[in-house]
Order: sequence, then structure tokens, then C-alpha cells
Amino acid sequence: MRFTLSVCLLALPLAAWAQTPLTEAEAVRLGLTRADFADLERGAVQAAEADLLAAGLFPNPTLSYSRESVDGSPDTVEQTWMLEQAFDISGRRGLHREAASLRVAAVTAGNASRQLLMAAEIRRSFHEVLFRQETIRVTETWAQRFARVEGMVGKLARAGEASGYDRRRLARERQTAEARLAAERAELDRSLAHLVALTGAPEVPLLKGELLPSAPVPVETVLTSLDQRPDLQALSRRAEAADLEGRAAKRGGIPEVTVGVGPKYVDNGITQDNGVALSLSVPLPVFDRQQAGQQRAVAEALQARAEYRLAKSRAEGDLRGLNRQAEGLRATAIDYRSRAVAASPELLRIAETAYQGGESSLLELLDAYRNTLETETTALELEKRARDARIEYDLLTGSVDQ
Repeated sequence: MRFTLSVCLLALPLAAWAQTPLTEAEAVRLGLTRADFADLERGAVQAAEADLLAAGLFPNPTLSYSRESVDGSPDTVEQTWMLEQAFDISGRRGLHREAASLRVAAVTAGNASRQLLMAAEIRRSFHEVLFRQETIRVTETWAQRFARVEGMVGKLARAGEASGYDRRRLARERQTAEARLAAERAELDRSLAHLVALTGAPEVPLLKGELLPSAPVPVETVLTSLDQRPDLQALSRRAEAADLEGRAAKRGGIPEVTVGVGPKYVDNGITQDNGVALSLSVPLPVFDRQQAGQQRAVAEALQARAEYRLAKSRAEGDLRGLNRQAEGLRATAIDYRSRAVAASPELLRIAETAYQGGESSLLELLDAYRNTLETETTALELEKRARDARIEYDLLTGSVDQ
């Protein structure tokens, strides 16, 4: 099981798309290597890194100049240049920098979570296209059977055993098949357009893949490493950052010390004395001791940890439910295809033989064809539902296993 998404940055040549079927893994890779998606992630990280840079910078020094008369005499002038620098002796700057570093880690984890969400959406779109392609295939098979029926009806008509009603009913059934095919192709076009939009592929050929998923990873295995899921990691890093901000705020009673040094000149018009001026200033934390910042940091940490616990608890419950659903749907799909779908060819053979032998009506034959179509469509729908459940399960585990 993988918790982070490693993305290969190599792209297939454009010409290769004409010959190479698109696999699920390749569709995910294409979607996650799009330039706009990479810019989105890079921008989020760079913004957090800018905050980290700002948190580590020393405050700028201050240069001041003063000129004044001494003892009220306009002939005696005192001039002072002063360079002042504030120093943090409480360690708050270091704590702010550690907190900013944790927020960068939270953003990075958030990007990994965004990748998982994007990969899940691409996978759903990929299998929606695959489902539509398979549905068209079985519908085309259903429509093609009417050519064989027309031959049967023509043979019976020449023998005087087929009615005009049979021919009209067969024509209506053919029209229904054509309309159904047109509707399915329209759905396929829409699904293909969505997949192209997600992956940025120049064109999408026929897909290569299986609707029926493999068995999911056992839920107990997943739960042992659930803490490593990117979204939970992001919440954890934010809570740790808020804790550090709270520790920094608690040191609000330790003020910054500002030290100044510079040359001093005294000129009385006859002589000039030079010296060095020193200054030291300390704000008195009488009223503002960072109480508001401390309260805010404590509240943010409390909120982040509560969100983490709620998300983890919800994930544990959802994982158990989705695991049972994914396993159950997969087993149902396998059983249905092995029993109901596998029996269809023999049932069709019996229905066609009975009609040709005059033992059944055209309506009974058409009903057999329609039942075969519905059986195959149901099998595809069950496999699609099993695949959707597997994708949701993989998303909650923090992986993109196909």
C-alpha cells in the first residue's frame, strides 16, 4: 500500500497515442503531470516557504540622527548618530520558524492528499469510459442478432408461417436497438470528453483495463498505518505548529531588548569633543503580554487536534464499511457473471431453435434476446459498482493501487 504518489515526469510521444491503448495507470500519470496541476501544488508550497523565510528573518536595524543645543546656547551643538538593533532573548523567533516549517510540511501533505483525490477522479472517469465502451459492445451484439432473426422470419414468411405483425414487430425492435445504441454512444462521448479534460491527453484511444477490480487490501492491514494518510498528516502538522505558536506566545512576558550604539559630537565653536553613545531600551510588558496570541494558538491547536481525531475516527468506520462493500460487490459480480451470463448462450440457442421449429413465437425469441442483453448489462453494472467501491476504498487508505 502506498501513501504518497510518485509521479514519473516522462511523457509518451504524441504519435504513440495513435497505437497505444490508454491504461488506468497511464491516465493517472498524465493527469498528475499536467503543468497547471504542478503549478497549483508548487504555488501552495512556495507560499508556505515564504512564510518560513519571513519567520526566520531578524528585524531590520534602525539608524537615527539627532541634533540639539546644549544648555540653551546656540554656539554649543550636540550631534548623535545611533544604530539600533532589536534582539529576541525569549526564543520566540526560533519557535515561530519551527511552526512555519511544520506548516510547509502540512502544505506538502495537503498536496499529496490533493493528488490522491485527483487520481481517484481520473480512475472513476477511466472506468466510466470503459463501462460505456463495454455497454456499447453488448448492445451492438444485441442489435446484430436482428440480422439473424430477419433471416429466420424471411424463411418462415416464404413458407407462409410468418405474419405481417412479426415483420413489423421486428422492425420496431430494431429501431429500439438503434436508439439505445445512439444514446449509449452519446454517453460515451461525454465520458471521453471528461477523461480528456482530466488527463490533458491529445486524444483518447480505446482503453485497456478491467472493470472488475482485484480483492482490496485487508482492512486491518490498512488501519495499522492509517496515521500516515496525507490528509491526517496535514492535520497533525497544523496542530503541532499551533502548539509551537502557543509556546511562543507564552513567552510574551519576556520583551525584546533594543541596543543602540553610535558616535556623538559636541561642538562649542572653539573645541570639538567626540565620544560614543550607547542606548538600551526594553518595553515593559505591563498590559500586552501576548495573551491574545496565546489564546488564539491554544484554540487553533485544539481545533486542529479535534479535526484530526474526528477525521481518523470517521476514516476507520468508513474503511470497515467500504471494505465489506468492495468485497461483497466483487463477489456478487463474479458469481453473477459465472452463473447468469455463462448460461445465456445456451438459453439463446434453445430460444432460436424453438422459434425455427415453430414451437415458440417471435415475441418469445425477442424476449430471450432482451433478457440476454439485460443480463450482460447487469453484469457490467455490478462490476462497475465494485470498481467504484474499490476506488473509494483506495482513496481512504491513501493509495492508488489499481
